[in-house]
Amino acid sequence: MQLLTLGINHKSAPIDIRERLTFGPDIIVAALRSLLEQQAVTEAVILSTCNRTEIYCALAGADKEEIYNWLAAFHGMEVETISPYLYGHEGRDAVQHLLKVASGLDSLVLGEPQILGQVKAAYQTACDAGATRKLLGRLFQHTFSVAKQVRTDTAIGSSPVSVAFAAVSLARQIFSDLSSQTAMLIGAGETIELAARHLHQHGIGRMIVANRTVERAHTLASQFDAYAIALTEIPAHLAEADIVISSTASPLPVLGKGSVESALKKRRHQPMFMVDIAVPRDIEAEVGNLDDVYLYTVDDLDEVIQENLRSRQEAAGQAVEIIELHVEEFMGWLRSLDAFDIIRDYRNQAEQTRDAVLRRAQRLLGSGKSPEEALQFLAHTLTNKLLHAPSASIRQAGFDGQRDLLKAANTLFQINSPRSRKE
Repeated sequence: MQLLTLGINHKSAPIDIRERLTFGPDIIVAALRSLLEQQAVTEAVILSTCNRTEIYCALAGADKEEIYNWLAAFHGMEVETISPYLYGHEGRDAVQHLLKVASGLDSLVLGEPQILGQVKAAYQTACDAGATRKLLGRLFQHTFSVAKQVRTDTAIGSSPVSVAFAAVSLARQIFSDLSSQTAMLIGAGETIELAARHLHQHGIGRMIVANRTVERAHTLASQFDAYAIALTEIPAHLAEADIVISSTASPLPVLGKGSVESALKKRRHQPMFMVDIAVPRDIEAEVGNLDDVYLYTVDDLDEVIQENLRSRQEAAGQAVEIIELHVEEFMGWLRSLDAFDIIRDYRNQAEQTRDAVLRRAQRLLGSGKSPEEALQFLAHTLTNKLLHAPSASIRQAGFDGQRDLLKAANTLFQINSPRSRKE
């Protein structure tokens, strides 16, 4: 069994490529089922966020190209188009990568906590779809435990740094006093909730929460004395917004150039600051060409984020040490699976031998032999049968001069004679 990770992220691919390879919540179950139909794939988890799309597979073979081809075909793209942006990790490297991802060490924002929840959600979706079994089940449970230890034992998450925090930090640089500004938040997920929390903490004057499901918008808005609207009501309220932060799972833009142009006219061209955190994008790219609009995507936030990372660098080093230790722990378990099959088969063989000898001993008793004779036969015959094959192999190893095999046998059978100690 082979572990494979295949994916793209904010470091390997620009946003226009990333948004074409996302798996939205409406297609991810179908994608998992399609992936499991590939001949080599026995288990799969798909992680798709605004900054990364990654496939974690257990393969009953080494046909990695099959997964590359599937990813391209599923999204209606050519392999040659996406291959320059893809990275792949196998075995130990795949385990290490997942642990780093879940611990926030591979995020746009070092140590950000959201990714662990996203990894858990991706795993749960795969479990519900029947796409995971023993190998990925053990790997992801191990990952969750390690990520928790990293956050508990290091200062990786001590400072409030996230994509949402970076967006709010940039807004504060543009509007020095947020108390007189109105913010419109589009979406009601964890990123938008974090943005709302940061805006509220920094004294935003007013907030509007827009979401496809108005009930969810109301739930979030009620925490921060905000006003909730449906996505269809955005054009009627957009002109009120000085700050727009959007993060939905919509496959199509929810805010177009025409709507923003209309809002600017109503505002008499007072500037609007917009941050589009979503992938695929929520705000049409052409909006960035409008005068009086300052549009930022997740890729544009990198400079802002860098300023908030210094305190996490030392913690990241400590986190890597913890991860390396637990990578080896998991790989040890994975290697033990090979031994498990041998142990199971050897035990079954020994039990069959035992049962056969036991039946012969019972027949001796039935024919009138004494219990002592039957026990002697049982002990002698069983010992000889169990030792015959390994003894023959050890003799042959000695004849062939296979000293490594002889040493291994000494270790395997835990022989502690004076001769073996001398050797």
